[in-house]
Amino acid sequence: MVTDREARPVTPGSGLKEKTMPYRQEILLTVVLLAMIGLFSAINPRFLSGAAAANVLQDFGPVMLMAIGETFVIISGGIDLSVGSVLGLSGVVTAIVVKSAYSAGLGAGATIVIATVSGLAAGAAVGLINGILVTRVRLAPFIATLATMGAAAGITLVVTNGVQIAGGPRAQVVAIGTRTFATVFTGPVLVVLAATAIAWLLLSMARFGRYTYAIGSNMFAARAAGLKVDAHLIKVYILSGLMAAMAGIFVYFRLASGSPSSGQGGELQAIAAAVIGGVSLAGGIGRMGGTFLGTLIITSILSGLILIGVPPAWQRVVIGGLIAIAVAVQGIGNVDKGTK
Repeated sequence: MVTDREARPVTPGSGLKEKTMPYRQEILLTVVLLAMIGLFSAINPRFLSGAAAANVLQDFGPVMLMAIGETFVIISGGIDLSVGSVLGLSGVVTAIVVKSAYSAGLGAGATIVIATVSGLAAGAAVGLINGILVTRVRLAPFIATLATMGAAAGITLVVTNGVQIAGGPRAQVVAIGTRTFATVFTGPVLVVLAATAIAWLLLSMARFGRYTYAIGSNMFAARAAGLKVDAHLIKVYILSGLMAAMAGIFVYFRLASGSPSSGQGGELQAIAAAVIGGVSLAGGIGRMGGTFLGTLIITSILSGLILIGVPPAWQRVVIGGLIAIAVAVQGIGNVDKGTK
C-alpha cells in the first residue's frame, strides 16, 4: 500500500531545494538566540557569566547528541520517541559496568573504556530493534519507538531498583566529566562539538545524507531508484540509538553515577531542538546547523528560566509551546509555497 508520503510527486531539483534550506532561517534563529540572551541578561546579569555559559554547555551536550540522531530520523520520514529512555538505560549500563569491572580488579582506564563501549552497545541495540520494528514488522515509527521507549525505561528501573548506581574509579570519572578547557568547555562538550561537525558532514556532504533526504522526500521514488530503503532506515535508527547512548554516557561522566530518571523528557527536548531548527516532521527537509541553533535556543531558554526564578515544572510547557509554534511556522511556509 502506498502512503501519502510515498505518493508525493517530486519535481526535478525539488529534493535539492528542500535539502539546501535558505540560510536566512539560520540567520533568523541566530537573531532569536541573541535576543533571548539579551533579554535574560537584562533580567539577571548572571546569565552572561562564565559559570552560566558553562552550565548551558553542559545542558546542551546531551540534548544535542539526541537531537543529532533525531534529525536523521525525522528527515528520513520517521520519529524516535525512545531517545530519552535510551539515554537513561545507557548511562545505567555504563555505571553498572564501571562498578563491576573496577570491583573485579580492572584498572581505571580499561574499566572506563569497556563501560563506554557497553553503554554504546546498549544504545545501538535499541536502535537496531527500532529499525527492525519499522522496516520488517512494518510498525509506524511512532508506535515502534513508543514501545521501545517504555521497554527501555522499564528495564532501567528493574536493573537499578529505582536507585542511582555509583562506585568505581570516581575520581577519574569526575576528572573526565569536569575538567575544563578555555574556562567553559569540558572534555565531553568538546566531544559533542566534534560529533556535531561529523554529523553535519555526514548529512550535507556524504551519500548517507543524500539517501536520508531521498527516502524522507519520497520513499516510493527512492525504492524505484534502487535505494535499499529498509537497510538504510535500520542504519538511521541505529545511529539515533548510538547518539542517545553517547548522551547517557555524557550524563554519567557529569554526575559520576547512573540514574534511572536521567533522560526523562529528553525525547521532547530533542524533537523540539530539531523542529525549531527547521527540520520538517513531514520528512525530507532539515539542516544540522539549524538543529545546532535549535538546541542552543532550547537549553538557553531552560537555563534562563531557572535563573529568573521560573519553576522547573513550567519547562515542559515552554518546550511544548515552542514545538507548536515551530510546526505552525513550517505549516504557514508550506501553504505559502503551495500558493506560488
